[in-house]
Amino acid sequence: MKLRSAAGVATALAAALVLSSCSGGEGDSSEATPEASASAESTQSADATGAAEPTDEDIAALAAIKVSGKPGSEPELTFDSLEVSVPTTRVVDEGDGEELAEGMQVTMQYVAYDSTGELLGSTWETDAPESFLLGDQRYGLLTEPLVGQQVGARILVANPTVDAENNPATVVNLLEVTDAVKIPERAEGEAVEPAEGLPTVTLADDGAPSVEIPDGYEPPDELVAQTLIKGDGPTVKADQTVTAHYTGWTMDGEVFDSSWERGAPTSFSLQQVIPGWTDGIAGQTVGSQVLLVIPSDQAYGADGSPDGSIPPDSPLVFVVDILAVE
Repeated sequence: MKLRSAAGVATALAAALVLSSCSGGEGDSSEATPEASASAESTQSADATGAAEPTDEDIAALAAIKVSGKPGSEPELTFDSLEVSVPTTRVVDEGDGEELAEGMQVTMQYVAYDSTGELLGSTWETDAPESFLLGDQRYGLLTEPLVGQQVGARILVANPTVDAENNPATVVNLLEVTDAVKIPERAEGEAVEPAEGLPTVTLADDGAPSVEIPDGYEPPDELVAQTLIKGDGPTVKADQTVTAHYTGWTMDGEVFDSSWERGAPTSFSLQQVIPGWTDGIAGQTVGSQVLLVIPSDQAYGADGSPDGSIPPDSPLVFVVDILAVE
């Protein structure tokens, strides 16, 4: 995903990166009483890892983890040195709330431990539960274990990765699903007449946008955030996490990133995106569709994007459907 600034990625919580960074996704966030579940249930997302099923040893390793603490509070994991060969999960507690399905915005609390049993981080400690779209490919490791579970479920996830010196390691997380809500598939609200001279937005039957950039169009020196559809949801704040459908174009009309093409919206913190997104989305309302024309200095500036896909000094155009906010 090309929305993030390099600084945003670097400052993300290490514990939150544990799951997605080793699951074969694009890296964004992520992540858990023996008496609650005597038998271990283990699964693996083939889409996320492309690897084999967990071995008997992997399953036994998770079954041996002791989870102390009641649901709703920060748990403590106790185990000896642990390694797994592939991502492995175990249901510790089944929930009794809403059933989880792909396309829902799921909110979770979690703790992360290293393979020696040392605590790496906790969303309970920082009071920062994390939301994501179930089925988002960046969270592919969680799709199979969570679909069909219910709000309130607690699940252990052990994931093979590498440490800072590139040595094999395993990270163990316990996550607790605290909420799940259905979100709309596209922006819904009152149409707004845009200012003259801006790129023209056309929507397909499913809501996917395309743009026509006028001949000779001169990108503005300041950010343009033109509301196209005014939603009636809450106002988005700059420190929140939003779920959105979007497409981004360079000024020659070429698409460089699109959640529509990937087939699912994306959740992200407005503190981990380019400044034009933070400033352009904050203050909008949930349900809105917004046209962003972003000057280079509020996009990737003189360096271009870290992966080289966006050249230096490139202004950008986005159409964003704001579907939900944490």
